Amino acid sequence: MTADTSVPIVSSGAFNNHSGIHHAFFTRQGGVSTGIYESLNCGPGSNDDPECVRINRDRAMVRLDVSPNSLVTPHQTHSATVAVVRGVVQEGEVLQADALVTKSPEMVLGVLTADCAPVLFADNRVGVVAIAHVGWKGALAGVIEATVEAMTGLGAAPERITAVIGPCISMRSYEVGPEFPDNFPGWGIGNHKIFAPAPRQGYFLFNFSAYIFHCLYALGLKNASRLPYDTCAEAGRFFSYRRARLFGESDFGRNLSVIFLEN
Repeated sequence: MTADTSVPIVSSGAFNNHSGIHHAFFTRQGGVSTGIYESLNCGPGSNDDPECVRINRDRAMVRLDVSPNSLVTPHQTHSATVAVVRGVVQEGEVLQADALVTKSPEMVLGVLTADCAPVLFADNRVGVVAIAHVGWKGALAGVIEATVEAMTGLGAAPERITAVIGPCISMRSYEVGPEFPDNFPGWGIGNHKIFAPAPRQGYFLFNFSAYIFHCLYALGLKNASRLPYDTCAEAGRFFSYRRARLFGESDFGRNLSVIFLEN
């Protein structure tokens, strides 16, 4: 199999010295979907043509020079549920989870996002990788903490884990209502680390990736970083739920992010 370099990816230098661990944040470019799903929509949960979604997911795996059958993405529900993947997932089997963890080199762990944050984790010493779909509800439910706990159950140590927050909605695009900060006790409107006044009177801008970063650091992950992309503002590069809502579109595509161990 030869990697298809026509499908662009975004990556993080934080994993550069992690031999045997590979990752990718795919953009919306390089696929076959059309219309509001143009072009690399990898979300089976969208209303896109299922065959187009299948081709797009296969293209993403060919880009990484791995078998299309190795990709595992869960059915995401903004929960704190983590699934430990120990081997090949059978056809038709659905993992109900918002994070995946493995020590198996057979599997490519993936999540789908469209403003929520894909967060990748790796402990290179023991060969444990994980990926989480983190929305604000999942973050409050504890999906980040549950992912790290599942990794430690496989031999990882928080101080050795490298974590990268991938492309997600940025503070400048994330306006929230007057009551929203109440969801974050101790992080209210006076805390400008994650909330700042919005141009619209009485509303706020939410620095979601900063909150995730805080959660990672609080768990003892000193090697945490975030990528400087805004899925909502960068229409040509990423799918966005919020942007689709702002433009009155009926649905939206999903961005694929993956991490895996070299076979």
